[in-house]
Order: sequence, then structure tokens, then C-alpha cells
Amino acid sequence: MESQPTAPIILDPTGADPNGEHERLRSQGAAVLVDVLGVQAWSINDPALLKSLLKNNSVSKDARAHWPDFNEAIQTWPLALWVAVNNMFTAYSGDHRRLRRIIAPALSPRRMDDLAAVVEGIVKAILDELDTQPAGEVIDLRERVAYPLPIAVIGHLMGLPADQRTGFRAVVDGVFDTTLSAEAQEANTARLYAALDELINSKRANPGDDMTSVLIASRDDDGDGRGLSDAELRDTLLLMISAGYETTVNLIDQAISLLLTHPEQLDHLRSGRANWSDVVEETLRLEPPVKHIPMRFAIDDISLPDGQVIAKGDGILASYAAANRHPDWHENPHVFDTTRTSQGHLAFGYGVHFCLGAPLARLEVSTVLQRFFDRFPDAQLAVAVDEMPRLQSLISNGHTSVPVRLQPAPAPRQDITSAQHDA
Repeated sequence: MESQPTAPIILDPTGADPNGEHERLRSQGAAVLVDVLGVQAWSINDPALLKSLLKNNSVSKDARAHWPDFNEAIQTWPLALWVAVNNMFTAYSGDHRRLRRIIAPALSPRRMDDLAAVVEGIVKAILDELDTQPAGEVIDLRERVAYPLPIAVIGHLMGLPADQRTGFRAVVDGVFDTTLSAEAQEANTARLYAALDELINSKRANPGDDMTSVLIASRDDDGDGRGLSDAELRDTLLLMISAGYETTVNLIDQAISLLLTHPEQLDHLRSGRANWSDVVEETLRLEPPVKHIPMRFAIDDISLPDGQVIAKGDGILASYAAANRHPDWHENPHVFDTTRTSQGHLAFGYGVHFCLGAPLARLEVSTVLQRFFDRFPDAQLAVAVDEMPRLQSLISNGHTSVPVRLQPAPAPRQDITSAQHDA
């Protein structure tokens, strides 16, 4: 291990070279001081230490209660929304258990069984549309596959009208864009809450068989004080729509990109040496949809094994992507290998904040991958993978586009007369 830097490592807001940055973090030790858009925090990149902290009752996601700099940060920090929301993402202890209990039924195993047919239908419609494209034409699979599937599924689950989905997509993309100024993020947040209020008002007037209507009814009909407050209702909808959309888009993007650049892994699938679940888990390990998650906070001083101390009130950044590739966890950690026996990763978090939407994401991605490669076995990337620009974000891990040829261009037809003349 190299010595700790004298100043925090400044994380690149554009996310231009995430793997190089993660290597630098790992080289400095398990816990490294970093600058996250002007806020100092401890980046935890060692999986064993990260798991330990994610289970530690002395670590909280409630910035209001446990971050001394909260009031100042929400005025100036571009990522203020990530710590200011009132939902289970930022809740601690009893509040977290209460909010998780309200949301869990929407993502239960029985609900997943019901959604499987919905996902299949959406995937079929998307691929049927792709099937109309001329051979050899380049299309953007992020735009044509990775985006429409999750937004349609979360739209179905939440009762989000089709004419509102484009608006939600734009503002959710803004939440993950870490190149925006504090002022731009504030404006994006205002648009986001306006869209949420429109959805709430619409569902109050015309409730349906969807999770938004259920949550509104829980809020409006509650008489024991254990339901959602107005702020928790808005922010719970925000969480479910944004987490159920952006991360799954990135996962589909990365899985398709990896398979198209590793044809030997497609051979493993076709020969039965690996299955689609293996592809999903290995993609989650190697290229998780989220690189770093802001933010947790130390409730008390926390002594680390290397002698460093995370002081009470310090920020803690869960650096999932760096931890997933830690050499102490996986052999050949930078290699995409769908046959590896150790499939462990932290892409969905760990402990009490483990992502409730993980089964839905796995369902969507395994379904679309299998159906896509069955339908288009000759698909090829139209550019080298290192020429595909990354999203400008230190949080979100994906590409701005995934240009693909679904089928090779047909060979040029030779003029019969010319051919006979040549003969």
C-alpha cells in the first residue's frame, strides 16, 4: 500500500476514467479521503471493510441528524438532493424499517411473478420494432432498448402515464449528472418535484391499480401516525421511479456492451457453460450501474484496522465499483468471466439498505438479454467499446450511446451483365 495522500483525492465529476480512479483509490488503502464535488468524505473501496461499515449501527444515512455540515451543504452542494430526500434511502433505524415495510409489498416475490409477463410483453414489443430496421443500419441500443424497457416497467408499476415518462426521464438523468452546478441541480430538482406533484394530483383524482395510488391511499387514510408524511410520499415516489429506471438502463447498456466485446462469453451461454443469470451477476460485479453512492455519516468515532479514524460526523462514500474489483475478493477481478464460481458483488448495496428493487432489475435484464441475443445472434458493436463516451457522472456507470448493427449489411449485388462480360 502506498502512503496516504496529503490532500483528499478529487474524484472526477465527469467519470472519464473510473477504473483508473478506482485503482488509485485501492492503491491508497481500504479507506481514502476524497473530495466529492467540494465535500470531503472517506471512500471505502475494500469489500470487507465496506460490508462491516454498512452493517455498523454507528453509520447512518440520515444527514439531517448526523452530518454537522448538512444545512450548509444543501445550499451549495450539487448533490444536495442525495442527502436531503425524506425516504428510506436516507432513513435510519426505526424510520428506515417503517418506510421499507410500506414499500416492500410492491416488490414482493409474488409481485415479481405477476410482472414477468408484463416484462416479456414489453421486451417483445421493443424487439419487434428493432426487427424492422434494415440490415447493416446502426442503431443506438441504449436509446432503443436500455431506456424504454425500465421506464415502461416502472411506469406500469407506478401508474406513470405514458405522456409523463419522457419528462421524468429528463429530470432523473439530471439527478445522476455530476457535472451540473448547484444552481442547475436546484432547477432540475424543482422540475422533478413539479412532475411528482403532477403525478400525485392525477392519482388522487383518478386512483388506479398501481403503487402510486397505494402509497397515496396509505398517506391519506392513515390515522395512527405510522404512514407516509407528505414529504415522504413525494420522496418515496422519487426513489422508486429514479432507482427503478436509471440503474437498470446502465445495467442493460453494460451487459450488452460486454457480451458484444466478449464473443467467447456468448459461446459459454450457447453451450450451456453459463446462463443469463451468470451474465447479469458478472456485469453487476465488473461494471455496476452505480460507482459511488453518496452518502453515509459516522455517528461516533470509528477506528479502522489500519489505525485511521473516521471521526464522528465524517462523510462515508460507498465505492461499490472499486470494491467489486478488489483483488482480495476475486481472482482476475478485471476480467469479464460469466463462468467464475465467485459471483459476489455489492452492486445492490449490503445490509439493511440492500436494494428492494434487485429482483425486478434481475428479471428485466435477464429477460431482455436472452430475447435480444436469440433474436439478433449476429449483432455487432459499430465502434470499438473504448470509443463509446461514458456518462458524465461519478455516480452513474454507463455510456451515452451503444451503437450496434443488428445484422451485417448485405453483400453488394454484382451486376449480371458486367459479370458475364468479365467472364
